[in-house]
Amino acid sequence: MDRVNNSTGTAPIRKVSGAAFSDTNDLIAAEEPLEILLKYHTGGKPQQQVVSVTMRTPGNDEELAAGFLFTEGIIQNNAQVLSVAAVPFTENKTAVELHEGVCPVLHNTERNFYTSSSCGVCGKASIEAIKTVCVFPITEDEIEIAAAILYELPDKLREKQVNFNRTGGLHASALFDLSGNFILLREDVGRHNALDKIIGSAFRDDRLPLAATILLLSGRASFELVQKAMMAGIKIVAAIGAPSTLAMQAAEEAGITLVGFLRNGSFNIYSNKERIII
Repeated sequence: MDRVNNSTGTAPIRKVSGAAFSDTNDLIAAEEPLEILLKYHTGGKPQQQVVSVTMRTPGNDEELAAGFLFTEGIIQNNAQVLSVAAVPFTENKTAVELHEGVCPVLHNTERNFYTSSSCGVCGKASIEAIKTVCVFPITEDEIEIAAAILYELPDKLREKQVNFNRTGGLHASALFDLSGNFILLREDVGRHNALDKIIGSAFRDDRLPLAATILLLSGRASFELVQKAMMAGIKIVAAIGAPSTLAMQAAEEAGITLVGFLRNGSFNIYSNKERIII
């Protein structure tokens, strides 16, 4: 495959339609492993540990690494981070280095360190390892949005999904403000990676929590995506597809308004419905 940019490449294919075919080139979403390396000190001695190998679409790797460590509960704030950078003279490795004296929370990382692009939860050693502790407490709020704002978001998402429109092979996570204005979008072959990139961007810019935002997911709403939204302090999660039962339960417990099947001028509200004005 010839690379067009970090996110896409071209490959020769045979296109078949009925009894006819033609040879052409197709634009394909890129997928490569990323090794996330954590550097820190214990007892004054430097340590380093591979905390994950995730299959992702190259690009925004520093956001992905920082967002992953934060949403996994391994680090708590950007002040703990000395640097986030690609490892020199290597490919597909990004290192997050912590300030001396910062102790990462690694007791919940008992996992197979391989994470597939389709399911970030795969490889967890136990269900308890998923239940990371949110640094933002669940508090009362007066957030309300009109249903009309939600109806507009899928079209706005599609307009911003540049690489999906080219390849048809990428998930997206997008942030909007409570008036429906676009803030940020990230695309990736892994839906959990796209969200980690969004949260990692906010983490590195000290913009967490993201309480006054709407998170829109291009596909289904899984438990892990709701859990990551909770870690970032997001209060409203909307998905083009369906939620899972565990996602619905997690959203209810975290005080998150969870919306699914947001398309064609309709949606379902699965938890905390009082924030949506019909």
